[in-house]
Amino acid sequence: MNCRGQHGEIATMGEYGAITVFVALLAVALFALAGLVLDGGRAVSAQQAAQDEAGQAARSGAQALSVNALRTGAVELDAQAAVANAVAYTVAAGHPGTATVVGNAVEVSVHYRVPTDILGIVGIDTLPVSATARAVDVHGISGEE
Repeated sequence: MNCRGQHGEIATMGEYGAITVFVALLAVALFALAGLVLDGGRAVSAQQAAQDEAGQAARSGAQALSVNALRTGAVELDAQAAVANAVAYTVAAGHPGTATVVGNAVEVSVHYRVPTDILGIVGIDTLPVSATARAVDVHGISGEE
């Protein structure tokens, strides 16, 4: 079956079908692009928040000094208390993480996923977010005042 267009050209029904498929694919691509902008922006914001959270948790852990070491004049971490403080901070912040003590530093890792709004249309329901931070206790100034 042939149809006349606005300018008198003849188009077949197959050509109209090809245009419909093209428009449908273009619409999906535009939704995916909008999803990358909106949901990607949310993921970048969540990434920064996770980095801040991991840094604060590491600093919280690095404050757990060994009382016995302080009595002898040394500055050392209480490894168990440092890990407990850091993990407690991540739990209170809403994204439980892991903490380890390496030498005199506390390292905290936070991993979670943020839900998407628009990218769910193309099958991406969540985006991963992760951050790692390390903190060392810095103690006072030595020397004469």
